[in-house]
Amino acid sequence: GGVGFTQYATAAYTDNILDEYTYYGVDLIKSKYKVDWKNPNPKDTVKCTQEIVNEIATEVALNAMENYEMFPTALEDHFGGSQRASVIAACTGLTASIATGNSNAGLNAWYLAMLLHKEGWSRLGFFGYDLQDQCDSANSHAIRPDEGCIGELRGANYPNYAM
Repeated sequence: GGVGFTQYATAAYTDNILDEYTYYGVDLIKSKYKVDWKNPNPKDTVKCTQEIVNEIATEVALNAMENYEMFPTALEDHFGGSQRASVIAACTGLTASIATGNSNAGLNAWYLAMLLHKEGWSRLGFFGYDLQDQCDSANSHAIRPDEGCIGELRGANYPNYAM
């Protein structure tokens, strides 16, 4: 279970849409926080707080959801919702990570995007692809070693990310 296949296929299958939503996010952090994502500099990063993550994740996720609603074919074509959920979460996580220079901020933005998606459209996908697998908010600050590590130190057996 989990996001393995979806993440494997999403990059190729949704490339332009994922790019569009990610560019919206990085343009947002450039205009709002003065983060020059084209020329990264640790001095330009935004302070990594939950409020900043919430703000970025909400703005980017809602923009992506609004864009999907403008194009119903893309809305339904993205693998019953599971790729749609992953695209929204990926652009949100990327934006928060780039803004803060912190991988855990990106993970928290990813999980918040999943929660926003679930609240907005009542489901993340079809069959078993749903909230319990995708909204791993508890894993962001877990005590168990592999689940609580920062992104760079999580092992190959991290839940739901096997490929």
